[in-house]
Formats: sequence, structure tokens, C-alpha cells
Amino acid sequence: MIVVAGEALIDLVPERTSSAAAGDRLPALRPARGGGPYNTALALGRLGSPTAFCSRVSTDGFGEALLEGLRKDGVDTALVQRGQEPTTLAVASIGADGSAGYGFYVQGTADRLFTLPPSLPEGVNALSLGTCSLVLEPGASAYEELLRREAARGVFTTLDPNIRTGLIPDADAYRARFQGWLPHIGLLKLSIEDARWLADSQDAEDVETAVGEWLAAGPAAVVLTHGGEGLSVRRQDGSVLSVPGERVDIVDTIGAGDTVNAALLHRLAGHQALSAPALAKLDEAAWLDVLGFAARAAAITCSRAGAEPPYASELA
Repeated sequence: MIVVAGEALIDLVPERTSSAAAGDRLPALRPARGGGPYNTALALGRLGSPTAFCSRVSTDGFGEALLEGLRKDGVDTALVQRGQEPTTLAVASIGADGSAGYGFYVQGTADRLFTLPPSLPEGVNALSLGTCSLVLEPGASAYEELLRREAARGVFTTLDPNIRTGLIPDADAYRARFQGWLPHIGLLKLSIEDARWLADSQDAEDVETAVGEWLAAGPAAVVLTHGGEGLSVRRQDGSVLSVPGERVDIVDTIGAGDTVNAALLHRLAGHQALSAPALAKLDEAAWLDVLGFAARAAAITCSRAGAEPPYASELA
């Protein structure tokens, strides 16, 4: 079983209307289930991987809808803690190219009060973390402790930082904390934009150097997403493999990176590679299969509004 740990929230997504129809009116906002870890868990469930979600979710109406969405697609919610605090809200803005930006309402919300669970179920072989859950205290420290504990007992771990700069008050402190996570990570996945931010540089050579340093600190591989240009992986031997992006008519990019997380885990499980030693030995053909599968899955997500990852039947 794969456990995905982190926040579940509600995205408030602008309804798609023409500028003429909208006039001077404020945009209508449609609530949609979201949060990077939530989307990853949902995508894994739709792909058919045995998955559990580990989080703290509100008992309000939004929280109930979030859990119902997971259960509908076969995700185990037994590890979800509940609280009466409200659900976190993220207001999305969609650019002309379909890219998404976010503003967050996080004060006093339920997911921030996550506490370390006493244990994960037997049979858990992978743990995925990332996004807001590793930023917002006091829950961030509990998720970090979960990461360290499970890595120490041999669970394969993956990290997608999924940087949200508006939630990070001290960039240097976050970068230092990120460095501290790397010895406990089996697979690091991040967007090229996140890599530039973490490297504190827009220079391609600086970013390449930083990726090499992150790889040397612990992960067996680093996967980078390059938007419509595709995906690449840098392996422990220094080699880089790439696949192009799948061409689709983009509606928006909400949930695309989270779909990549899920697709990587699902396909790596199919190659019996959910461990750092197995990942380090994965050959070129297998890696290209994994990356290509993730590219196809992300493209389907981008072809429809909101975080709606594909089902296994759509990728057959």
C-alpha cells in the first residue's frame, strides 16, 4: 500500500467565461476538491494502486466532500484525523496559458493541526509527502517526523515540494529545511520552477549543479517536470533521461504535477522499484516507460478543468 500524507483543501476555481460576458463583474468561483497530496492520493486510487490518505480534515461540509471523493475512488481514509476547524481554501487564478496561481486562506484551519499517527498499517511500502503540509506549523513538524520515522524503518519515501511562495515567510529557512529532508527521501520530484526557486537562481547551470547536490544528499533519483516540454530524470550515475510532453489542448494545469507524482509511484510499483536500491538499478527502458506514462497521465489532467486525474482505463 502507498500512503499519501498531507493537506486536503478546497480550490476556488474561476468559472470559464468570455471577457465580454464577464464585463466588470467579479469572477464566479467554483469549489473543487484539491490540495497536492489529496490530488496525488485520488490519482493513485483512480490508477488502481492500493492507497491510503493520511491527513487531518475538517468535519464541515467541505471536509465531508473531500473524504467522499477519496472513498469513491477506492482510497482508504482510516488514517485521516478529524477536527471542527474549517477547511483550508485556495483561490486559484488561471493564466492565458492555463497555468495556475493560488492565494490561500489557512489561518485556524483543520489540516494545520495534524499530529503524528502512532503507526502506519502493515504492508505500507511507500510514503508520499509535499506541498503546504511541510510548511504550515504545527502540522509541518508532525509530517516531517512521520517522514523521518518511516524512512528509518525502510519505507520508500517520495517528496514533491510544490513550492507555494506566499506561504513561506523565510525562504532561506525553508531551503535549509528542505536540505534536511533529502537524506530521508528515496525519490525527489519537482517542477523546474521549484528547482529554480530552491536553487535561488534562474541560471540553468546553477540549477543543474543544485540538482546534483540534492541527488548526492540522499535520493536515488530526481525527476524534473518541464511543463509542456515533458519530464526528465537524473540518476545516481549522473545520466539524464527525458521524454517529451504529450500535446493536448490545455484547459488548465491544476493537479498536473500531482498526477505525475501518482503516475510515477504507480508505474514504479509495476516495475517492482519502490525501494531506493531497486530504483537505483532501474534500467533506461524502464525509466522511459515510467516517465512516458507520467507524461500521458498529466496531459489528460491538463485537458480538463480542475484536478481531475485519469482512470487506468484512460491510459490503457
